[in-house]
Amino acid sequence: MFTAYATTAGQAGPSLAAPMTFPAGERHIVTDPAFDAGQTPTHFLVTGTDANDYVTAAMWTDYAHQAGAKITALIPYLPGARQDRGNPFGAAVYANLINGIGADEVVCLDPHSPVMPDLIANLRVVEPHTVIATALAPTLHQYVGIICPDAGARTRSEKTAAHLGLPVFHATKRRDFATGKLSGFECEALPEAGKLLVVDDICDGGGTFRGLAAATGLGPDRLDLWVSHGVFSGAAPALREHYGAIHTTDSHPGATNPGVAATIHPAMPHLLERN
Repeated sequence: MFTAYATTAGQAGPSLAAPMTFPAGERHIVTDPAFDAGQTPTHFLVTGTDANDYVTAAMWTDYAHQAGAKITALIPYLPGARQDRGNPFGAAVYANLINGIGADEVVCLDPHSPVMPDLIANLRVVEPHTVIATALAPTLHQYVGIICPDAGARTRSEKTAAHLGLPVFHATKRRDFATGKLSGFECEALPEAGKLLVVDDICDGGGTFRGLAAATGLGPDRLDLWVSHGVFSGAAPALREHYGAIHTTDSHPGATNPGVAATIHPAMPHLLERN
């Protein structure tokens, strides 16, 4: 989804330059000097992975640059970040698409790996631990530790634990890359009482988190889940059998999957904030 913003008399709000689609399918922006007089384009937000939204963003950015404005692209979920190896090299393809928008700054949240961020020009990364600390502030006192679900989540889990002043407990798994099947879930010994927060960047079908919960032997009274990007496809609603609270941001449309019933925290305020 694409949403553009501008300032009018010092107040931020939706841009009056509206996206449209020609009958032939091309994306465009409706502009009129009288219609958007007094507005200064500032930034846009793209959530999800629809390539048409990125074309719309490029059209709007061209409009904004012709008006003399500098534009920040808020793209919390980097499409292609999980395609950071192999052939085709999807991360580079999507990075080229984002670079082609021509924004003066790009801001993302908790990218999957360092590979794709290195391919994007003028990128600023928002770390997940700062978002978690704010989003979960009312309930943080309940947690006695952070669980890192696998080796790929190690850095973000350890940063989150250090930021929150909590211990971190590590889990491992095995993946058959030929089939995608997961197995061999193990977890360090956990505290005998108190709630634990599992922290990771993306939840797609939820297999990692269901396998982890089974390996801990704990139930939803002890386990909560934070994922920065809730794709929540396939069997993801089964997470409800294992986790008491599931938290994510609105970076991907899948976050609203009713079967998961996640608590959704807006990403944009964190993307706009400069620490």
